[in-house]
Amino acid sequence: MILLSHRDPAYPAFIRRMNRRALPEPGVRDLVSEIIADVATRGDQALLAYTKRFDGADLKLKEIFVSAAEFAAAEQAVSAATKTAVARSLKNIHAFAKRSLRRDWSARNAEGAIVGERFFPFERVGVYVPGGKAPLVSTALMTAGFAQAAGVPEILAATPCGVDGSVNPALLYALRAAGVTEAIKVGGAQGIAAMAIGTRTIRSVDRIFGPGNRFVVEAKRQLVGAVSIDLLPGPSELLVLADKTGNAAFIAADMLAQAEHGGDSVVGFATDSKVLLGKVVKELEKQVLTLSRAKIIREVLKRGTFLLHLKSFAEGVAIANTFAPEHLSLITADEDRWLPLIRSAGAIYLGNHSPVAVGDFLAGPSHTLPTGGAGRSYSGLRADQFQRRTSIVKMDQRAVAKSLAVVEEFARIEGLDAHGHSTSIRLGR
Repeated sequence: MILLSHRDPAYPAFIRRMNRRALPEPGVRDLVSEIIADVATRGDQALLAYTKRFDGADLKLKEIFVSAAEFAAAEQAVSAATKTAVARSLKNIHAFAKRSLRRDWSARNAEGAIVGERFFPFERVGVYVPGGKAPLVSTALMTAGFAQAAGVPEILAATPCGVDGSVNPALLYALRAAGVTEAIKVGGAQGIAAMAIGTRTIRSVDRIFGPGNRFVVEAKRQLVGAVSIDLLPGPSELLVLADKTGNAAFIAADMLAQAEHGGDSVVGFATDSKVLLGKVVKELEKQVLTLSRAKIIREVLKRGTFLLHLKSFAEGVAIANTFAPEHLSLITADEDRWLPLIRSAGAIYLGNHSPVAVGDFLAGPSHTLPTGGAGRSYSGLRADQFQRRTSIVKMDQRAVAKSLAVVEEFARIEGLDAHGHSTSIRLGR
């Protein structure tokens, strides 16, 4: 855990390092490139080999897809409480998503041409749901649920399986509830490659969504062009920015919840109150003792956690914009002043009573958000990303006549006389 005050000599250098760029590591880049090339060459056989190598599951070709029987068994296995939780989460997701969808429009331009846009769902998309330490049921909802709300007819999910070839029943139930039409038991970079390139048994998709580890993120980056992607969401992050009104117990609880993701998670706390900082440190030490994943959390606290005593709250806002966290918890008595100044956070949680966990599971916005500093360039997953857009132009002879002089001038400048002729011919010239 890094604990720094603005008075410490090491503080300025640490703040400069918070200006991150989501660049690939050479070793990760090269391995992912090899995996993609192998999947492109050997197809299904490469997927089976990587599933055995990385997940320990010795699948047969017919077992790559989750079967109808497995989906049915999952529905029978999950509890009524799980089904209720999934339904309530999807209800909020759909309500939020529908407000974000783009809608067709048309208007006349200055020359009288009818111009506009049409929006319609992608035909087939892929969603990636990480496996590993816990079944990320909520990620299934926060990706596929948005595709479902947008009206996507075919949703392919990719998620790693266990050593025995099975997928967690609650996750399977959530995938089906969120409209997934097919699911493959393939994770990692190979799962992304399978959805992007396709194999003899797996049809490729038009766009890929969802978070993952650095190998998954790098595979998405490398396959742009073969498909489009949502964003580059990697290991989870939280920055809490609070003034003296922050509740130390609540802040520590949110930090520990974020650390619970393990791996390369990043957890930060910044405040202009030295008193609050001390209280948060004590709460972290106290609360971690009560948690079942304390070992994982302690690793993140040790390697991926920082606490900063700021010179001023304004400095904290500047740091937040530079750091571009996936999640920002903003706790201040002067919310109206500071909120408009936050520009690059993936999601913002306001006040002492807005736990990030509610956003992760229930609130409505997707928890698939940019990480690693990518929030300066990307927004979080949105419903309109599941829509394709095309422009419309319709003209009559009068609109053509009013447009001709401008078209002919551009045609002359650019040496494209056929362009001018294609317009003037419609006026009998």
